[in-house]
Amino acid sequence: MGTAASPAFDTEALRRGTEEMDAATLLSLYADDAEMRVVDRNTQPSHPKVMHGRSEIASMLEDVFSRDMTHKVEQCVVQGDQVAFTESCEYPDGVRVLASSMISLRDGKIVDQTMVQAWDE
Repeated sequence: MGTAASPAFDTEALRRGTEEMDAATLLSLYADDAEMRVVDRNTQPSHPKVMHGRSEIASMLEDVFSRDMTHKVEQCVVQGDQVAFTESCEYPDGVRVLASSMISLRDGKIVDQTMVQAWDE
């Protein structure tokens, strides 16, 4: 008797959704009960910004993608139910942002994501 394989994480949808600034495509990668934590200059590790569920994550994605900037997935590694990726962004004035995320999956969907991001200053 074989073992059932977990559904694969769609790295192409991650790349396409990020680089084409398509919030709906990215949101399709999240479980309904997903949680995302963001750590940066304004939301430091002791008090990260925490979004619960797809609707709060959707609001954040729509806000980010409403900005005039580019996004590129630089690296993405999937190992079992864990994903790590880096994303580089740039505003028209040359200000750059680098984000690194660690993700936990359940049935191929994101259930937990921690993103650490830094801006040019």
